[in-house]
Amino acid sequence: FLDFPFQTGRIEPNYPKVCGHQGNVLDIKWNPFIENIIASCSEDTSVRIWEIPEGGLKRNMTEAALELYGHSRRVGLVEWHPTTNNILLSAGYDYKVLIWNLDIGEPVKMIDCHTDVILCMSFNTDGSLLATTCKDKKLRVVEPRSGRVLQEASCKNHRVNRVVFLGSTKRLLTTGVSRWNTRQIALWDQEDLSMPLIEEEIDGLSGLLFPFYDADTHMLYLAGKGDGNIRYYEIGSEKPYLSYLMEFRSPAPQKGLGVMPKHGLDVSACEVFRFYKLITLKGLIEPISMIVPRRSETYQEDIYPMTPGTEPALTPDEWLSGVNRDPILMSLKEGYKRNSKIVFKAPVREKKSVVVNGIDLLENVPPRTENELLRMFFRQQDEIRRLKDELSQKDIRIRQLQLELKNFRNSPKNN
Repeated sequence: FLDFPFQTGRIEPNYPKVCGHQGNVLDIKWNPFIENIIASCSEDTSVRIWEIPEGGLKRNMTEAALELYGHSRRVGLVEWHPTTNNILLSAGYDYKVLIWNLDIGEPVKMIDCHTDVILCMSFNTDGSLLATTCKDKKLRVVEPRSGRVLQEASCKNHRVNRVVFLGSTKRLLTTGVSRWNTRQIALWDQEDLSMPLIEEEIDGLSGLLFPFYDADTHMLYLAGKGDGNIRYYEIGSEKPYLSYLMEFRSPAPQKGLGVMPKHGLDVSACEVFRFYKLITLKGLIEPISMIVPRRSETYQEDIYPMTPGTEPALTPDEWLSGVNRDPILMSLKEGYKRNSKIVFKAPVREKKSVVVNGIDLLENVPPRTENELLRMFFRQQDEIRRLKDELSQKDIRIRQLQLELKNFRNSPKNN
């Protein structure tokens, strides 16, 4: 994948890429607390952590800061914890969700309650709950540290695809397909998933609907894969809960969308949300800004309340021990100033096994396809190369010690 945070306009065809995976990259996420760290997952069964150098890439990056192996099938989703630094979740086609502590570079918990491929994951505001949608047509609310399913909905009339927590309202919003194959959204109470609070049909198109929620302005944005428009709604605390406002229209269809963090918005222009729209037909990424029209040039307190900042509220050990804490908030009044002193330090790992809940995740996992066999071969080649380098270094050290011993014996003092 490409990384060009400091450049605008069309890039050169030979622009450096992050290209260390041995399979297609299926998901990437920027670290919310360290702005030059990216997590990616791939068909090669690995999750990798990349450290983008200051000033951007100067050459292709093939060496990851950290490689994480624990899934037996390809990995489709990664998600950073919203309040804790160095906690990362990954969901694989082995139907498992692994919780990684990047301080030690190992999985520390495993969520094993799904019976099919996991389609989407979403944390609540303080990261104490995880909502998932699955190909088995079920919506689940899970306590991630224990893996216990707190609520579960079997969505027969509303086949769920995507889910998002609506801030601290204790509600969930899902997008999916109705029994008549029309695109649909549903609102749920996170403490009772027996029936949705409301269901609303959108249209009869076939592309996935991606939901994006802005807790500061209580705005919900819906963008369909293959559509050219983005609808936006206001979320209320009372019925009818969901109020349609209007939509952004464009003739160019979108394949995917990324979102700029709040601290990267232009507050002087009253920009409240910014999408980065992937237009595959033209090979373009187009920024789309959502701007509240205001005549005044002063800072607008009502549309920029205190918002989650770039400082983590918890350490991995605190969160894993059961502590929950709301995000540390920051003001956007003075504009974003990078004052975070957190840096990512990849741990040195010697263990050859990955044991979670008493199970070695890497033991006796046979390749299921020819591609998996090739990926296992490449992984073994990397391990052989590493061991050869380690052996070469030890040979050099042995020769050095032999010379030192010889010099010591020939020393006049010892004679």
